[in-house]
Amino acid sequence: MQPPMPNNAHAPEMPAKDHWDTVYSTRPDDAVSWFQAHAEQSLRLIAAAGLQHSAAIIDVGGGASTLVDDLLHQGFEHLSVLDLSAAALSVARARLGARAAEVQWIEGDITRVELPVHAYDLWHDRAVFHFLTDPLQRQAYVDAVMRAVKPGGHVIVATFAKDGPLECSGLTVARYDAAELHAQFGAALTLVRHENETHLTPAGVAQKFVYCHFRKGAS
Repeated sequence: MQPPMPNNAHAPEMPAKDHWDTVYSTRPDDAVSWFQAHAEQSLRLIAAAGLQHSAAIIDVGGGASTLVDDLLHQGFEHLSVLDLSAAALSVARARLGARAAEVQWIEGDITRVELPVHAYDLWHDRAVFHFLTDPLQRQAYVDAVMRAVKPGGHVIVATFAKDGPLECSGLTVARYDAAELHAQFGAALTLVRHENETHLTPAGVAQKFVYCHFRKGAS
């Protein structure tokens, strides 16, 4: 785990907001490589956490993902979706229609946004963390997790696996196995389980992911 950043240090910005706005403004949301009709593996890991429907869940980098649709359908009442791209969030809001009002939508850079302290019972991220190729970016992300997740809360993070792609959407990514991903967060999180996934893109390309379910300490 990297040491905390000094107060006068700032993580480099995430890949340009304009990049992602352009992606979602020029391509159908079901044509991007990371599209899933249903985020089945994420849903199963969230279910395994055994949360009440009153639990607060944040989907980091959720963008146009259908995860929020399925969580609403399951009865979860306190859902937040954070994404760098306003265009991606607009896709999800339009798809949900009137139910979009039941979700808190947060447009922001996860390495810079100020989230409330101990606000979330579960933090979910499929495919944001692997875009953080600078150590300061990764530390800022970890700091956000430690600040925003409740003691005893759950953290589910999925990234490209060691045999996954070297880049995504024209951007370089970092690749991890479960032990390496856990090491980024350190002893403050306990690794509960890890799973692999072979994601088939809309173009038929197989991409290897690793999913880790962590638990934050109770104090």
